[in-house]
Amino acid sequence: MNLKAIAFNEYGSADKLSLMDLPVPEIGAHQVLVQSKATSINPIDWKLREGYLKQMFDWQFPIVVGWDIAGIITEVGADVTDWHVGDEVFARPDTTRQGTYAEFVAVDDHLLAHKPENVSFAEAAAVPLAGLTAWQGLFEHGELQQGQRVLIQAGAGGVGTYAIQLAKHAGAEVWTTASPKNDALLHDLGADVVVDYHDAAAMAQISNMDLVLDTIGGQSAVDAIGYLKTGGKQISITGTVPEGVRLAQEEGKHYQSIWLRPDGQQLAYLATLMAEGALRSVIAEQLPFSLASLVEAHHLSETGHTNGKIVITFD
Repeated sequence: MNLKAIAFNEYGSADKLSLMDLPVPEIGAHQVLVQSKATSINPIDWKLREGYLKQMFDWQFPIVVGWDIAGIITEVGADVTDWHVGDEVFARPDTTRQGTYAEFVAVDDHLLAHKPENVSFAEAAAVPLAGLTAWQGLFEHGELQQGQRVLIQAGAGGVGTYAIQLAKHAGAEVWTTASPKNDALLHDLGADVVVDYHDAAAMAQISNMDLVLDTIGGQSAVDAIGYLKTGGKQISITGTVPEGVRLAQEEGKHYQSIWLRPDGQQLAYLATLMAEGALRSVIAEQLPFSLASLVEAHHLSETGHTNGKIVITFD
């Protein structure tokens, strides 16, 4: 039995993506097979496609892209006890070359979470990678506490929109950087202060932060060391910036680069927040599963200026 998937056989631009017929994955004893209802786009998708991660992931071609899945379980492994055929679930599957731009995806049972009934497959599929990155950056590594002041860089992005909501729910004072056109959205999500990153004078007023969640990297990550109070932390999701490390050490501050860890229990907690209305997905674009849609989605993501997430839905 075969499935349709979007994959690539060589690294390069979005035109290297191709619609392929590939075998449906055989599941292990502690896996389930999920029929895809939606997936979403993350910057790591096109970075992988471009070849920026090939030293980290030495995979054979073809490589199916994608790191988020929402769908319905159609098969369970021999040792799976907590999940059943027909369950509506979402997940950030384990990191393999068999990604989620596919009609069926094998997922380890401990990485699954139930999709809340009041949340669509599209809304659920937007969450796993970006939502878990926000959660782990803020709380697991950043140790954000109630009453602390946090700056979330690029608040209108995929990670940023979740991070603002999660930080506000935890009782933090939430600052974020964005274009002025996104002020209303970000205040609605829970931001206390939205700073126009085009305005150097406004940016210069950012100070005394307990935590900075860096989603941009480069010079922005270096500049953000200056926003921290002594002893404050910067958590970066874009890779280590050596100058940021050096400055942090000199100024008695902390700099850490993190890599997302898939976690079904944390995702289940985010599902609870969504069911309660305390966390929602901001969807910039929703496109049907096709080669043309995935190429368009990658081009949109590469601009770095989409609000929230780009979602791909299956029939």
